[in-house]
Amino acid sequence: MILQALHRHYQHLLERDTEGVAALGYSQEKVSYAIVLDPAGTVVAVDDIRDTSGKKPRPRLLEVPQPVKRTAGIKPNVLWDKTSYVLGVSAASKRAAQEHAAFVALHESALAGTEDPGLLALLRFLRSWTPERFVPPMFTDEVLDTNLVFRLDGERRYLHQREAARQVRAALLAEASDDSERAPCLVTGALQPIACLHPSIKGVRGAQSAGASIVSFNLKASESYGKEQGGNAPVSQAAAFGYTTALNHLLRPGEHNHQRLLIGDTTVVFWAETAAGAPAPEAELLFDLLLDPPSGDAPPDEAQETQRVREVLEDVRRGRPLVGRDPGLAPDTRMFVLGLAPNASRLSVRFWQVDTLEVLTRRLAQHAEDLRLEPVPWRTAPGVRRLVLATVPHRDGAMPKMDDAFDNLVGELLRAILGGGRYPRSLLANTIMRIRADGHLSGLRVAICKAVLTREQRLGNPPRPAAARGSIHTSEEEIPVSLDTRSTQPGYLLGRLFALLEHIQRGALGTQVNATIRDRYYGAASATPASIFPVLLRNTQNHLAKLRKERTGLAVTLEQQLGAIVDGLPERFPRSLRIEDQGRFAIGYYHQTQAFYTKRAADDTDSEGTDA
Repeated sequence: MILQALHRHYQHLLERDTEGVAALGYSQEKVSYAIVLDPAGTVVAVDDIRDTSGKKPRPRLLEVPQPVKRTAGIKPNVLWDKTSYVLGVSAASKRAAQEHAAFVALHESALAGTEDPGLLALLRFLRSWTPERFVPPMFTDEVLDTNLVFRLDGERRYLHQREAARQVRAALLAEASDDSERAPCLVTGALQPIACLHPSIKGVRGAQSAGASIVSFNLKASESYGKEQGGNAPVSQAAAFGYTTALNHLLRPGEHNHQRLLIGDTTVVFWAETAAGAPAPEAELLFDLLLDPPSGDAPPDEAQETQRVREVLEDVRRGRPLVGRDPGLAPDTRMFVLGLAPNASRLSVRFWQVDTLEVLTRRLAQHAEDLRLEPVPWRTAPGVRRLVLATVPHRDGAMPKMDDAFDNLVGELLRAILGGGRYPRSLLANTIMRIRADGHLSGLRVAICKAVLTREQRLGNPPRPAAARGSIHTSEEEIPVSLDTRSTQPGYLLGRLFALLEHIQRGALGTQVNATIRDRYYGAASATPASIFPVLLRNTQNHLAKLRKERTGLAVTLEQQLGAIVDGLPERFPRSLRIEDQGRFAIGYYHQTQAFYTKRAADDTDSEGTDA
């Protein structure tokens, strides 16, 4: 299914003459220099064709004959390669002489009988070249181990772009096909030559820089029925080239690529097609914005995108058709989403989701609704990246690092969001563990707790035998979006109580307090209330006594709130709270704390109005 969808996407890219998408037998590769030859094969110049638009020169992407897949053997490319093959010089390879000999032998054989002036110039160059000629000023150390192409002096096109060179390439491909086993292709169903090794896939974060494979067999234990390598999962050479070319195109680097998203060790690619198979760039751009919206502190030029995310989510929540906002957002547009992660020389598929734009936007809107808290702790709904970062350690003076995230969490979280299923249990556990460990109780972390519990409650208990392993759903009471003073859920009430005790402490001690009870006791209070709350309540009486002397009215109000919360609790504090109730504790604490802040802000506003 994945390979078929990618191969079909390649056909559509080819039909549209998409820039950077090569025809069969060619691919986009990084090339740094071009050797300019005269008709006699003499080197006239060595052109630096690197991209100099950035701070440092970078190799330029050129369409060249598709490179061979190298493991340990010596295999030259056609009409281009690195310096160890083309010139027999290298700072890294210890077998440059053998590699250069193989390059010469390949072209002597492939170009035999040619009458093309450019190809004849290349043959003359290879017959006369010796590595000792690699000296300045023509050849500098910067040229070593870079990829090289050839050009005939006076012409702009490279040798591999000449019609005669393309015919040579086609003949080599046909010769390779004749030597290959033929079998029904698993992608197209046609009887075709089977690819022994599939082209490399580049651009997946954490994978080998030389590329990795989705389909690969290199151990005898993985082979069956006497088949070797690609014969164990027969995919034709044309289909293998097609799906890998499409995937490499989706993984292309650059800030203008809105079809790729990097989160932790997971690289997500996606593309969209209308019902008629036409491209749908508007849907791709919208999906990119919804998955990874700009943060609240985004620069002004991204403010418009932030506002668009809000409006789209609101339209979906109210049931308004997206096509009314943009004709390119047809509800039956198909979205293909693939998550990949590195696994040594291979790639692991973290998730694969195919749905219509209408279904996926509805699920993303439901995800935003599950996260919703009041007061809202962000300017725009957080993307997946920010959610994952909320589960990693927050060290003083340092930004949270994506490298600290659990690898499997990213894939499981995206699968839950796009598929509409339960969030991974580890999401709630990791978030609560982080709150207890570093004391950073942000609105985003509380929103994660609320989202996990809300979705778990809405979807109900999982069917057995999963339910037999335990459920985090322990209460039928709805998870509140804002402060719920009527809630009787113990975890939520205890969180409110803890916030109130902290508020009383701040009111009595003011700026004199170095560390509040949250800094010292939050972890124990949220996990083992019976061991901490009796002590905190006794200390609170001292704080209330001070308030009665200094601010009598405030003391009376706080005592009334304290009595109302304590009256809703059981006679004895729970000895421990389950993971769900610890999540409710965090939500209760956040709601009550924000209620105090809101009241204080309102009081300050009233005071300013009176002074005026």
